[in-house]
Amino acid sequence: MKLRGRNQIKPEFNMSSMTDVVFLLLIFFMIASTLAKQLNTIEVKLPQGEGKTENRNTVAVTINNRNQFYINAERVQKGALETELIQILSSVKTPSLVLRTEQQVAIQEVVYVMNIANKNGIKVVLAVDTP
Repeated sequence: MKLRGRNQIKPEFNMSSMTDVVFLLLIFFMIASTLAKQLNTIEVKLPQGEGKTENRNTVAVTINNRNQFYINAERVQKGALETELIQILSSVKTPSLVLRTEQQVAIQEVVYVMNIANKNGIKVVLAVDTP
């Protein structure tokens, strides 16, 4: 007389649960990728932002609330700004400057410095505070 156990292990694999998991992962990544595109919008509340700048041979141009211009730590008159920048950056292979302004500075002053940089082929990076 042969006795068989009731609990036998069957060597079959059920793929329905695996298919459900893969389908849910696919939906998750599709939704996450569309939301990630919307996170790359421009922040309106300036001068706050996040970012990392490379440490190159850059010159810092600072404009304070009293419309005083500084190159690195040296005060410069507005009319002499272009000649000073060209003199400092003439020996640099890829000239670039970091533009640092306070929040209350008029946009005309920022555009003035950016026009000087654009006219002379100088790359401009706008410095912002990290929150």
